[in-house]
Amino acid sequence: MANGCEICCEILIAILIPPLGVCLKHGCCTVEFCLCLILTLLGYIPGIIYALYAIVYVDRDQFFDEYRRPLYSQASAV
Repeated sequence: MANGCEICCEILIAILIPPLGVCLKHGCCTVEFCLCLILTLLGYIPGIIYALYAIVYVDRDQFFDEYRRPLYSQASAV
């Protein structure tokens, strides 16, 4: 879990360069990063809005726990 200083730095980076802020939080080859890059290229303000949303609200750990992905565990066993 990130502390307050880390979140403030990520938000500041997301306001200055939105895709970089999302890249630092989620990684370079993720859906969040690609979507933020596309929105930033289409318009700077939509990129900032999505970057702030992706940094503050999106928690990727809840989508990748073992309980929620039974298809991955079955596919590797076959």
